[in-house]
Amino acid sequence: MNDQFLSLSSWPRAILHLDADAFFASCEQAIHPELKGRPVITGKERGIVAAASYEAKAKGVQRGVRLSDVKKLCPDAVILPSDYETYSLFSVRMFEILRRFSPDVEEYSIDEAFVDLTGLRRSFHGPYEEIAREMQETIERELGITVSVGVSLSKVLAKIGSKHKKPAGITMIPGREIHLFLRDLPVEKVWGIGPNTAAFLNKHNIRTALQFARADERFVEQNLSKPYREIWHELNGRSVYPVTVETKDRYQSISKAKTFTPASMDEAFVFAQIAKNLENACIKARRYRLAATRLIVFLRQQDYTSSGVELKLTRPTAYPAELFGLLRDGFQRLFRPRTPYRQTGVVLCGLVPESGIQYTLFEDTARIEKMSRVYTAVDEVSKKFGKHTIQHAASLATKLQAQHEGERGDVPLRKTGLFKGESKRQRLGLPVLNIKV
Repeated sequence: MNDQFLSLSSWPRAILHLDADAFFASCEQAIHPELKGRPVITGKERGIVAAASYEAKAKGVQRGVRLSDVKKLCPDAVILPSDYETYSLFSVRMFEILRRFSPDVEEYSIDEAFVDLTGLRRSFHGPYEEIAREMQETIERELGITVSVGVSLSKVLAKIGSKHKKPAGITMIPGREIHLFLRDLPVEKVWGIGPNTAAFLNKHNIRTALQFARADERFVEQNLSKPYREIWHELNGRSVYPVTVETKDRYQSISKAKTFTPASMDEAFVFAQIAKNLENACIKARRYRLAATRLIVFLRQQDYTSSGVELKLTRPTAYPAELFGLLRDGFQRLFRPRTPYRQTGVVLCGLVPESGIQYTLFEDTARIEKMSRVYTAVDEVSKKFGKHTIQHAASLATKLQAQHEGERGDVPLRKTGLFKGESKRQRLGLPVLNIKV
């Protein structure tokens, strides 16, 4: 047994990482019980695999594979368009279930969460493994999907545990058993360690997670930056990364992109899509009272090649009307006639607090104040009646073509089945989804 970990008590802390199994495909199987046991693939609207059920994965289907190749690997695959609104409802419901067990839940992604279980054994009258199993069984019973769980002393170790047994597995990594899970794990498989860092460690004969954890602290301090020093501590059972409960309210950048099918060579339509991207990014920036100092514009062609340009703003802003001219300049530098485009996107960079913006003597402050009042009114209307109730003329052409059309673009379930009180313009943010399986 590894002496380095003997001094650790089994559970000074208990951090759980939950990872939903083949989440998008599992949601489809939960909604449509007739699909259970069949190879299900989502991403029909994109032409590539967005998610694959375990039945499809068993036949060699992986995320990102072109749908034209899927039929060769798995002729009986059920290929569906992605229904992100429904998946979001499942996600909200899953996090709500987790909060029944602990108030300390971090929504890491749509299908992943960290939960701090420390000290809850007394409340639930049982070990941490029993709490984790009850979480797992509750999610499967109420939502019809399975999740894999890892529990250990730190976030990094818990994430290693959740990947250890999939699907529907529970892996407990107490302090005295850390070395058993790290000794055969390649260092590049550790959460947060990328290929460049892994290559550097390999050059120093550090090839497994256990070798990294056993590395001398002086070597780690002298050769690695702060994020990797923190991972080293986490691998040694010392919790450095807290479970963050608060909703994210700080952003360094905000990006918005849209994929549409079929691909389009229509310049007006493609520009309208990127104009709508800009509107959406600015809406989010204004929600958090932020303004951008730089704008990145990018286009993706049908063959998946991308091109982009970064543009510097004359002053920080989150008002699309002040950015459309700059957006048009960037777009014209990227757009090529008779070239089919499948995706547009923008990134608002160098975000600064709106309250900290200083105007120069040469700026028209009266015009800026009027612009502020206009967008305040737009945001109020959108809050009451739905986003894009008021839309800029530059993005109106997006209404001329659905986001996804044709054989690869069936309309998702949540777009055809409206709940009571909903309209196509305004959707309900439902916190609960009851599914009978």
